[in-house]
Amino acid sequence: MSIGIKGLAEHLNLSIGTVSRALNDRPDVNPETRKRVGEAALALGYVPNQSGRSLRRGQTGVIAFMMETGHEITGQGDAFFMSIFDGVQTVLGRHHLDLVALLCPSDEDAGDYLKRMVSRGIADGIIISSTKRIDPRIDFLASRGVPFVTLGRSSTDAGQPWIDIDFEAMARQAIDRLVARGHERIAVTVPDDDANLGHVFLDSARQAHSAHGLVLDPELALPFRPNEAGGYAVAGRLLALPERPTAVVLLNPSLAAGLYRGLSEAGVRPGRDIAVIGRESPQSPYLSPSLTRFREDLFGCGMALCEALLASMPRYADIYPTGTIRRIWPTELIDGESDAFRAGR
Repeated sequence: MSIGIKGLAEHLNLSIGTVSRALNDRPDVNPETRKRVGEAALALGYVPNQSGRSLRRGQTGVIAFMMETGHEITGQGDAFFMSIFDGVQTVLGRHHLDLVALLCPSDEDAGDYLKRMVSRGIADGIIISSTKRIDPRIDFLASRGVPFVTLGRSSTDAGQPWIDIDFEAMARQAIDRLVARGHERIAVTVPDDDANLGHVFLDSARQAHSAHGLVLDPELALPFRPNEAGGYAVAGRLLALPERPTAVVLLNPSLAAGLYRGLSEAGVRPGRDIAVIGRESPQSPYLSPSLTRFREDLFGCGMALCEALLASMPRYADIYPTGTIRRIWPTELIDGESDAFRAGR
């Protein structure tokens, strides 16, 4: 079993810096200490982390973008990440850097996958997405000295740069709009995992209800899988409730088409029998009635995400002298007909 430099330093009761200098035959280390470190390294199976060194020095000319994949996650062609990628690649092109996608299978632990990728030293910096409320990947990358940025916030905070969609405003604007149209029983959708965006959105939806003297019924927080089938399942859950809500807010762009289909099969029409607010997707222009939805400049978000990463890398810090970037990315509400239904009429 191998040991890293941290474990070696702890075993010897020396600082990591001293151990590092000894292993690299630096002249400022006492010969006796150098010998002691060398013997312990051999006995304990110390393996130098060449990949970590490569990442820290920025020698590959590659930036990696990690995302979770699989039908249950990405569905049938969600364009969200493709738009983000376009923005990232635009910035990378300025510096003749390449983008690689790290596609973590849905049946593998994301932390284990990331550790394996980092051990191979394939990139100078990493963008991670789908952040969880508690996300061990953040502490891992920080401990390895790997430059990284997160698409999404997390309670796990290593001082890293991040950019996140304004889910608070999304919840607040949607609830305010629906309450103004007479709705009090409003369903919201939340991811069926520990995705931080779900916590942010649900907390904000509760606060928005409270601001109007209302309480969000726990049974109206409907879990979903982020694809069209997930939207269809949401429709089934919604229709099966003893007291059907008069409105629903969809957090994921892929849900609307499936929700429309599920409601239609039950003879329920958005905009006429129930109010629906969703998010922009490639299917949005083809839905009838037109979807009232939130839209983000995902291309611009990708550019900002990449610039935030480069700003954290010594080689590019002078080009992007912004320091650590932490930014809420704005969203715009687009009027449609899907929320025309007014409660009590």
